[in-house]
Amino acid sequence: MSRPFPSRHSSSDSFVRVNGKIRAREVRVIGVDGKQLGILPLNDALALARQHGVDLVEVAATATPPVCRLVNLGKFRYEKAKREKESRKHQHATTVKEIQLSSRIDPHDLGIKVAHAIDFLCDDMKVKVALKFRGREMQHTEFGFEVVKKFLAEIAPYGHPDFEPKLVGRGIHVMVSPLPRNKRAKNPRAVEAGNQAAAAPAPTAATPSKTPSDKPAAPAPNAAPPPPADATPGGGFVNNPFANLELQ
Repeated sequence: MSRPFPSRHSSSDSFVRVNGKIRAREVRVIGVDGKQLGILPLNDALALARQHGVDLVEVAATATPPVCRLVNLGKFRYEKAKREKESRKHQHATTVKEIQLSSRIDPHDLGIKVAHAIDFLCDDMKVKVALKFRGREMQHTEFGFEVVKKFLAEIAPYGHPDFEPKLVGRGIHVMVSPLPRNKRAKNPRAVEAGNQAAAAPAPTAATPSKTPSDKPAAPAPNAAPPPPADATPGGGFVNNPFANLELQ
């Protein structure tokens, strides 16, 4: 039996009045082809839905009179879930990353913190900068403000502070938001990686390996050995010391 009201365990967003659950004497009907069919009594709208073999689905309950559509309920729910998924895809969840500084931070450590902040801002994340004072550092807060201002100047091409750095308790806090993509500088790490990939030498072709057919042919078993390199065509030696000796 269909119930006119949603169940206790179902959310109000997912509940849709269909067919007999619709509580209105007259409804504005949208046809199967998407055209307006005008205002009809509820019974006539239900009869029209049965005639087309579809459901009468209430799509705008707050309108006067309520707007109903002639559509298959399964198809309607599928299209609604698809639209909600597409809308969530374009929503960016705000992620906040925290960078902690100190008034006596080393310049090298400050550079590392700046690089991390640039990576976060280039990934469309917010950066919370927090500088804490320890012990007697509270007597000279101006040094902390100088560090924070230097940090903000380094990341200025990638993000802007939402407000001026302010002293809260024993620390300085400021929130930095990323600039729009068309106004934001490129991440230097990504640019450097791209340059290294472009400058890398192209792989050379592999040297072809010698096949057994490239080896010199072995001499025949009964062949005479080759003459020495210093032998003359007549059979004598070029440097023979007895060549000019006269025999008596």
